[in-house]
Amino acid sequence: MLQGEIRDADLLAELDAALDTAGFAFKKMELAQKQAARDKLSGLSRDARRREVVRRNLAETPNDTEDLRHIHSVLAMCGLPYSRQPLAVREYERKQGRMSLVVEAGKLRDPDGNRIEQPLPFGPKARLLLMHLCSEAIRQKGPTIEVADSLTGFIRDMGFPVTGGTKGTLRAFKEQINALAACKLSVGMWDGRHAVEYQGMPFSKIDVWLPTSPDQMMLWPSTLTFSMDFYTTLAKHALPIRAEAVRAFAGSARKLDMYFWFNYRLHRLKEPTTLSWNALADQFGGGFDRQRAFKAQFADDLNDIKDVFPKLPVKLTDEGMELSPAGPDLLALPPMRKGK
Repeated sequence: MLQGEIRDADLLAELDAALDTAGFAFKKMELAQKQAARDKLSGLSRDARRREVVRRNLAETPNDTEDLRHIHSVLAMCGLPYSRQPLAVREYERKQGRMSLVVEAGKLRDPDGNRIEQPLPFGPKARLLLMHLCSEAIRQKGPTIEVADSLTGFIRDMGFPVTGGTKGTLRAFKEQINALAACKLSVGMWDGRHAVEYQGMPFSKIDVWLPTSPDQMMLWPSTLTFSMDFYTTLAKHALPIRAEAVRAFAGSARKLDMYFWFNYRLHRLKEPTTLSWNALADQFGGGFDRQRAFKAQFADDLNDIKDVFPKLPVKLTDEGMELSPAGPDLLALPPMRKGK
């Protein structure tokens, strides 16, 4: 039985079940709205469809604490490289305002005692893994994370298929775990009169093993232990983020950086401010030689962020990006704890 704009079989079945009830007219209107929402989704691209689904889910569960994950605030302000660097490139620096992050590539020792050079961590998978590792440390209230027990479920949770082989997602994520486990981080801050820099390995202990399966013949850590210095600062400066939102941007390192950065900046603003295009390029322009190309890409990425958070109080102008203060609830987060 076809009832106007309602076409999907499950919705028609609901309509038939309500046919002789007092609330039939209301039910028909409700189901017509569901059909219209489905039709809108079917006309979108895969990524746009995912953003729309995430937007709706966040609207329905605006302060779901079970969906919270965490990342270190410094890593939200100063991100990793966006693209793969040659193995010969052993250092990368990112500056933002009066803060900087230097990442130095390291080595892992294999079960035969050899030290194997690892690349610099990069891209969306490294960021997702940092979020996962930081979140697990916060959730377990301890610095040691059992990677092997949680990696596959995490990959699926972020919307990636779990595939083996040399080009599979497992290998790509494991490569980034290796790079993160081996690297050294230097965080610097200055104010024009004095400067402070923390230098150290984010992980103090790495349990590395070599799988015997031909599809997985690469070193990778089964257990990671954050250094106490890093874990202590993480416990004090963990930035809450919504896993639901992260899924919408999981394929783009720049969009993840933008989402983390908005989480950190917007509810700390005291008054509206404008960031120049030069400042935005310093923060998010890795990989671009021309500012015109960066501006176009940044505008597209910002539109995607606003697909998920349509009330985001930001606007692009010829001068840069205007930002206005906003509470954590605008990004579907619970109220901040005092002292954060």
